Amino acid sequence: MPRTYRKISELPAAIPVFPLGGALLLPRAVLPLNIFEPRYLAMIDAALASHRLIGMIQPAAMFGPNASLEDDRLPMAHVGCAGRITAFQETDDGRYLIVLTGVVRFGVAGELPPSAPYRVVRADWSNYSKDLTGEHALDDSARARLLAALKNYLRRGDFKVDWNSVESAPLDSLINSLAAGCPFSNGEKQALLEANSIEDRCTALITLLEMERPGQGGGYVQ
Repeated sequence: MPRTYRKISELPAAIPVFPLGGALLLPRAVLPLNIFEPRYLAMIDAALASHRLIGMIQPAAMFGPNASLEDDRLPMAHVGCAGRITAFQETDDGRYLIVLTGVVRFGVAGELPPSAPYRVVRADWSNYSKDLTGEHALDDSARARLLAALKNYLRRGDFKVDWNSVESAPLDSLINSLAAGCPFSNGEKQALLEANSIEDRCTALITLLEMERPGQGGGYVQ
C-alpha cells in the first residue's frame, strides 16, 4: 500500500535522483518508467530496500540549445519532485517497469559525494510542505478557461481526443496530465513544476496552450 506522508519531518534527508529531461512528475500524479541502465537498476534496488522514494529531476543543461546527456554529472535543475515506487515489475530481460506516484517537491540543497553508481542529493523539503496536505479546489471558471485553451490547442494541431473523458476528469488530475503529456520544452515543464500553487500551474498551463502549436514545444523525452 502507498505510504502517506503527513509532514516533511517524516521524509528522508537524502534521496537518489534520476535526471531525465522531458519527464515531469508532479505531486499526486503518476509516472511510468522503463528502467534498464545498470546504475538505475541499482538505484531502484536501493530505493526498494529503504524508503522507496526517488527524485525525478531535469538536467539543467537540457534547458539550453546545446543539450546533451553524455556527461553523467551534468548540473541539475534546482527543484525536482520525489515519487514513491507504487508498482514494480521485473522483466525476463532484466529491466524494471515501475510506477512512481508523486509525493512532494524538493529543492536540491547539495549533492553527496559519489558512493554509488547513481546520484544522491540532500533534499530541502521546507518550501513544499503544502504538497503533502493538498490545496483548495479551483473554481469552475478555471476549468472553463483550461478547456477552452485546450480545445483551441488541439484544433491547431488537428488532434482528436475523447472529450467526454477530458470534461469528466478531476481538474487537478487534468492539469497534471496536460503538464506532463503536452510536448512543452524542458524549461516550460520546469516552470510548471515550480509553480507556487495548483492555481498558478493552471494559469501557466493555459498560457502555454494558448501560445504553442502541438508538437512545437521543443521538449525532449527519453
